[in-house]
Amino acid sequence: MLYLSSNDIEKVINHEEVVEIIESAMLLYETGNFTQPDRITVNRKDKETYLYMPCFTDEVKGTKILTLYAENAQKGIPTIQGVMLLNDVQTGKINCIMEGSTLTAYRTGAVGSCGIKHTTPKNVTTLGIVGTGIQGYYQCLYACKIRNIKQITVFDIFKDKAEEFKKRLENALPNVSIRVADSTEELLSNSEVIVTVTTSPNPVLPNDADLLREKHFIGIGSYKPTMQEYPQALFETVDNIFIDVEFAKEETGDLINPLREGWIKENQIHTLGKYLDKEINVDGTTFYKSVGMALFDITVADYIYNKAKKLGIGIELE
Repeated sequence: MLYLSSNDIEKVINHEEVVEIIESAMLLYETGNFTQPDRITVNRKDKETYLYMPCFTDEVKGTKILTLYAENAQKGIPTIQGVMLLNDVQTGKINCIMEGSTLTAYRTGAVGSCGIKHTTPKNVTTLGIVGTGIQGYYQCLYACKIRNIKQITVFDIFKDKAEEFKKRLENALPNVSIRVADSTEELLSNSEVIVTVTTSPNPVLPNDADLLREKHFIGIGSYKPTMQEYPQALFETVDNIFIDVEFAKEETGDLINPLREGWIKENQIHTLGKYLDKEINVDGTTFYKSVGMALFDITVADYIYNKAKKLGIGIELE
């Protein structure tokens, strides 16, 4: 049994390769040739979430277990923690245990960048990021691999966190100009692509169609019915919405509420996997919403596991 730490994963990962893995998983999702039980979500005290995400294909079998503690960030502890278990497809024995939050960060970054790759113009150069946790960091890294980003504007309700985030990005992306915005209005005025990575129960962007029009939005943060990052005005400016999985319509407040209120119709919502080989009209305002799925986890985990074995990285456990 191979154990892969966060550092081990960092050693083997390649951003472009992971994006290709995610695109392959999206295509597999459209075929339905996999078994993915409903995600088991246990919420306790409104601030503790436990997620159990199994998935099985003919080539890969595994389960990711995560905990999400919203208040951990204020304690200097990662908000997301967990492990990924990969099973041998022939015997079912556990072949690999890998650190789960780093896997999640990389695969979520890749899922977000698939949205950027397919729903934004190729010539965009400015990025806005709302939310400065670990997911926000990886969204920035991946966005800069997909597009020639020259400027990133950062916003967080905690200004000190935004400043720390800015310094971290400057170290990772020395050729990109990083600035901290005092408001989301300022962020919007300086960004063509906006990625939101918060767990806010209320919209984090202004309900102003003029500010939102002709921007390109990537929604990553909202994964519960009680979370909604986007305001009504956005849904009145978009013709089509792209999602990573069908059940996003039942899982995130960013789709549940607009559908219920009649701001959008269900026939405006499409899974991105159906359009990977087609040209999406990226003129005007675009919106891509991701909630993720276990199929992404096991396919990226399998890629990491096989590459680590080939490179001799990780610790063999008895």
